Amino acid sequence: MKKIYTVIDLFSGAGGLTEGFLQTDKFDFLAHVEWEIPMVQTLRNNLIKRWNYNEEKAKKSVIRFDIQKTDELFNGSWTEETKKDYEKDNSEVIVKNGIDYLVKDKEVDVIIGGPPCQAYSLAGRAQDPNSMKEDYRNYLFESFVKVVDHYKPKVFVFENVPGMLSAKPGDKLVIDRIYEAFYNIGYTIRKPQELKNAIFSSADYQVPQDRHRVIIFGVRNDYNKSVEDFYNALIKLKSNEPIKTVRDAIGSMPKFKPLNNSYKKGNTNISHKLIGNEKILDHEARYHNKRDIAVFKEWLTKKMNNYDNQEKLEFYKKVTGKESNHNKYRNLEWDKPSPTIVSHLYKDGLMFIHPDEKQLRSITVREAALLQTFPMDFEFIGSNAYKYKMIGNAVPVLFAKNIAQAIINVFEDKK
Repeated sequence: MKKIYTVIDLFSGAGGLTEGFLQTDKFDFLAHVEWEIPMVQTLRNNLIKRWNYNEEKAKKSVIRFDIQKTDELFNGSWTEETKKDYEKDNSEVIVKNGIDYLVKDKEVDVIIGGPPCQAYSLAGRAQDPNSMKEDYRNYLFESFVKVVDHYKPKVFVFENVPGMLSAKPGDKLVIDRIYEAFYNIGYTIRKPQELKNAIFSSADYQVPQDRHRVIIFGVRNDYNKSVEDFYNALIKLKSNEPIKTVRDAIGSMPKFKPLNNSYKKGNTNISHKLIGNEKILDHEARYHNKRDIAVFKEWLTKKMNNYDNQEKLEFYKKVTGKESNHNKYRNLEWDKPSPTIVSHLYKDGLMFIHPDEKQLRSITVREAALLQTFPMDFEFIGSNAYKYKMIGNAVPVLFAKNIAQAIINVFEDKK
């Protein structure tokens, strides 16, 4: 009989971590917590269609809620204000009883999640005159800590951007705050100065994307495993196979060609036409105006990815007439992993130009999802902007599966 471990997923998003953990067939999710409606709907839909949840179980276990209101999250008995904001999106049993009702007398083995990373990102700080010191998202880790303290799992996984290690809201390194917070509730994590060695690339785990993330394992002090046991297990799972590339992920996807004249279909502007009749969900070319298409053509034919930064900035000024301190264009390369898929894709795809010189477009929602190793039949619910956002914020599914497997291997003493 398979051993099943219990898990709670915080800041669940579309469910990249959830999907990876479920694929091991060793985890039973007690609850998922997320507050953005399209992400909640996407996660529930996936659990129903791909993991055989019924609608009642999906609505009960995927909770749309502001995690900062931890007392109400645990215990239910929501205030009138909370009911007004969240009641219609949740099952009645959660409104009345909270997550404690779902957990009951079960021991929670693992808590996973990653608070929104934009507040820790170097790019975000560079564009904010206050270096995002006043961004409330800097302190969402405190809610993660409270949930860990309440349910006392054997181990937790806290995933975030490397910029978290240098983020300094309130003139104190956030990683120092995180270390102290977990220490105070009886958990051990690597010391802040050691966490630079906790940065992993998803490309080492057969993900066609060179995405670097800090993985913080935390272990309850009375548990008979160490933090290093979990890191060693994850390191041992690094693949010896050739690195997966953009070509491996999206090379066989149906192609598009730019139209001489764009047109409107309903409220949607169309600039590209599908070649052939094979239609794949969420694989629709994004609209690009004539200037963008011309820019893509010049960029790709001149192989401008290889130019130095100053030449790229001069190119941007030439084609737009505007000054910029940051390069705005980049193409994916067939025989390399993709750079990090980011949530900024919901604004534009100019840093994710498709490598095919004939298509002259940015990547589609489905292509972004494949680069994040979401299964082809995984459905995303919401506007295209929201789909790009939730995909960019997700943990790559195959990397998540390896994190899950590392935990299993430690739990089961597999060397």
